[in-house]
Amino acid sequence: MTSSLHYQRHDALLVVDMQRDFCEGGALAINGGSALVPGINAEIATALNAGASVVASRDWHPVDHISFTHRGGPWPVHCVQDTPGAAFHPDLTLPDEVIRVSKATAFNADAYSAFDGTGLGDYLREKGIKRVVVCGLALDVCVHATVLEACREGFTTLLLATLSAAVDPDAIERCCNEMQDAGAGVRA
Repeated sequence: MTSSLHYQRHDALLVVDMQRDFCEGGALAINGGSALVPGINAEIATALNAGASVVASRDWHPVDHISFTHRGGPWPVHCVQDTPGAAFHPDLTLPDEVIRVSKATAFNADAYSAFDGTGLGDYLREKGIKRVVVCGLALDVCVHATVLEACREGFTTLLLATLSAAVDPDAIERCCNEMQDAGAGVRA
């Protein structure tokens, strides 16, 4: 499986939250999550071969994170730091040059976007990145927030919808429309 997307040095592929807990068998499993891995691996290889940057974000929650239901949040316990569920999917190919970004690391604050509290926007600008290509999990939560923030940060932004899956498939159309309204391209 190869990508038909043409990457350049001023591009960054942003792979959002491809973690065990978000894939089948995980604490907050998204239907179809594991099936995305081969396509995302091909996208990573294509981007790196073209000299583009690749960033992989992950939820990296402390044990008692505010987003967990027992703390009044909307989500079950998931992606707790240093647990197997927080690890990237075992079949996801992340060479050493892939930049890893951890988000939602504070006890009292949640972060859905890979840009939220991570310094990612400034880092990408320092590297001369102009376009951000986004894929991963979940299209209607963290991918959605990351795409919207990438647009607000001033990057040309493209969502790879076929390499993303949603918690609620019924929300895909609404989320894609919101991303397009914010200026992002959506590649189905």
